[in-house]
Amino acid sequence: MLNALLFDLDGTLTNTDTLHLQAFRQLLHEYDGRQLSQAQFDDQVSGRANGALFKELFPQATSQQCQALADRKEALFREMSPQLQPLPGLLRLLAHAQAQHIGMCVVTNAPRLNAEHMLNAMGLGERFEHVLVAEELARPKPDPLPYLTGLQQLNTSASQALAFEDSLPGVQAASGAGIFTVGIATTQTQERLLAAGAQLVIDDFNDPRLWALIESMQG
Repeated sequence: MLNALLFDLDGTLTNTDTLHLQAFRQLLHEYDGRQLSQAQFDDQVSGRANGALFKELFPQATSQQCQALADRKEALFREMSPQLQPLPGLLRLLAHAQAQHIGMCVVTNAPRLNAEHMLNAMGLGERFEHVLVAEELARPKPDPLPYLTGLQQLNTSASQALAFEDSLPGVQAASGAGIFTVGIATTQTQERLLAAGAQLVIDDFNDPRLWALIESMQG
C-alpha cells in the first residue's frame, strides 16, 4: 500500500534552477568577477547542500566567510522569487494524497529559510506534515539519511513510499534509502537520472505513467 510521498523542493515542486543560477552568477561576479556557465552549474552546483559546495567554490575563504557568502546567495534567490509556480500536476497530486490520507514530506538540501520561502511563494506553506532540511541533519543528500529520516517522520517503510527528485544527489539519496524514486526531468536528462537510480522519469506530475504507478501501489 502506498502511504507516503516524499518530495525534493527545488526543481521538483517548482522549477527554480534558473533563479539559483542567476543568484550564483551575481554572487560570483560580486566576489571576484568569476563566470558560471549552465554546464558548470548543472554538473557541480545543482542539488548540492551549501556546506561542502561553498568550501569548494571559495577554497580560500574561512568557514565564517563561506557561511556569509551562502547567506548572501540565498538572500539573492529569495529576492528573485516573490512568487513561484508549482510544477504542472502537483496540486492534483497533493489533493489526491490528502483525500487518500497519504502522508507527505519535503526533503531538501535547501536551507530552512529558503524552504519556507518557496513553499509560501507557491501557496503551499501548510500542505506538508514535515519539512526536513539538510542543514538540520547529520548528513545531506546524496547520503540516504534525509530520506530515511523522512520515512521515520511519516512512520512508514521504503516499500510503501514514493520519492520525487530532479537532481543527481537527490536521486542517489532517495534510491539509496530503498524508495522507488521518480526522476523529474527539469534539470537533468532522463539518461542521467536513470543512471543515478531513478526508476521512472517524468516531465511533470501529469504523466499518465505516474498515475498508473500510484494506482498500482494503492491496490
